[in-house]
Amino acid sequence: MVLRDKLIVLRQAFFDKVSDMTIKFATKFGYPENKGMPLVPSGLGSDGQPYLGFRVYDSDMLSARNVPFPPPPTAENLLQVVFGAVPTVQPLDRLFYESKTDGYYSFYIENYKNLFFFPNWFSEFLQIQLNFCIDITLLEVFREVLFLSIVGFGEIVSFRILLSWIISINPYTLPWNYFIALVDWTEESLIGLVPSIIGVNLSGPILLTVLGKCADSLNNLVFTMPYLPSEGDPTTALINGEMRDVLAFRYLPILWYKYPIPNEIRQYWYTERPDILKYMQKAYKNVDIQFLPDEIIDQIKSNSIKEIVPQISQVIEVSNDFSSPILIADSTINSLSDFTNYFINLTKNILTF
Repeated sequence: MVLRDKLIVLRQAFFDKVSDMTIKFATKFGYPENKGMPLVPSGLGSDGQPYLGFRVYDSDMLSARNVPFPPPPTAENLLQVVFGAVPTVQPLDRLFYESKTDGYYSFYIENYKNLFFFPNWFSEFLQIQLNFCIDITLLEVFREVLFLSIVGFGEIVSFRILLSWIISINPYTLPWNYFIALVDWTEESLIGLVPSIIGVNLSGPILLTVLGKCADSLNNLVFTMPYLPSEGDPTTALINGEMRDVLAFRYLPILWYKYPIPNEIRQYWYTERPDILKYMQKAYKNVDIQFLPDEIIDQIKSNSIKEIVPQISQVIEVSNDFSSPILIADSTINSLSDFTNYFINLTKNILTF
């Protein structure tokens, strides 16, 4: 038996021994019935609010989304046929639809157990502070650039590992030392954490594994704007003739309750999509939400102030003895804004005094 075969036997014996010890240890804690603590807590957190972690929806019944890393490139021209195509992100498609029951910004995505979402607080920060509400093109571009950077650095790491196995090349001479400078700082950082096995440095393969996991996470990262990740409703839908698990984001986004709707969206409704504006005003008339753009609101307030000045003399009647002024409310006064009502009340108090 050669040394290679002996090492294989020793490796298998080591794996079997560790497996037996692990099963014996886990059996004392109820294995296999007790599978241990779940990876992500479900339901509400300790503060009574929905869980705000990176994974919001997780189920053993869901399948995993398999995306090869790097994604298989598709050559589109002769140059890409010769040198290969650049890998691109393969994000999960968001299927938008318009409905008078679900709203005009509803969408759904296929649900997988390895999807990633931003935490609620970070998604809210992006939408409220950085105005990534409907148009998320910049976020998509940033993800694409980050993905290409990870893939490119992974290729450099692979080339560095290849150089270390070619003893006829001195990697510390030109032009190889440039690759050494780009990669060796990671090896120096991991050398204390990852010991060598039989003289083989494993920091390179471990780094490639981490890079691959990061790139895979970018592929499975889902942007839920204008909704928060926790607003997704797990349900089923008929896709390509078969029932599949989906996450539905529908109705009015919760951030549009908590904060004013971005003015550019309201302006778009008023000028381009009056059907959306009419639907919003009718469906949510009992909710204190402003759907008109700021420009129209300013015009309404300005016109109301101009109209109320000549109406004050018509509203107030004073008796002959000037002892008890009588205020006659006009029907037009009740429809004015709060600011105008405050102005009327202030005037009445002054005259009564």
